[in-house]
Amino acid sequence: MKIKVGFGFDVHQLKDQHPFILGGVKLEHHKGAFGHSDADVLTHAICDALLGAANLRDIGHHFKNTDERWKGISSLILLTECVKLLAEKGFTVGNVDAMLCLEAPKINPHVPAMKKNIAQAMGCDEEDISIKATTNETMGFIGREEGVVAYAVCLIEKK
Repeated sequence: MKIKVGFGFDVHQLKDQHPFILGGVKLEHHKGAFGHSDADVLTHAICDALLGAANLRDIGHHFKNTDERWKGISSLILLTECVKLLAEKGFTVGNVDAMLCLEAPKINPHVPAMKKNIAQAMGCDEEDISIKATTNETMGFIGREEGVVAYAVCLIEKK
């Protein structure tokens, strides 16, 4: 058996009156993440962790922000495509551990729905997905609610 780990990171600017999607869940908030797709930083960080573990470069390589096919697309679709790329190389997902960093809104009430969406997109069990959140203690661009950051690590296996 071959086991590999990957690390992912993503950041998006927050803009007033813009949808805020995290883990495929639309959050009620006065600001939302801005990007070419739905700007779901959590899902993007997971994509990068998976792709990196399999040595498949990064999300931008596979889903360019200049390609109209990906404009406004659900990042859960991108995640499903990433898992397919891993499967082509003989890998399955072992687990994902992710961390969100933002001041608001509160994430904890939405974690079960996020885990369900991500697990469904990846074809794995919800207990293999961990999602946590923290603030930046009102410091920097995160503290001023100018942006949101996500980190993710994953384990993939080839039997």
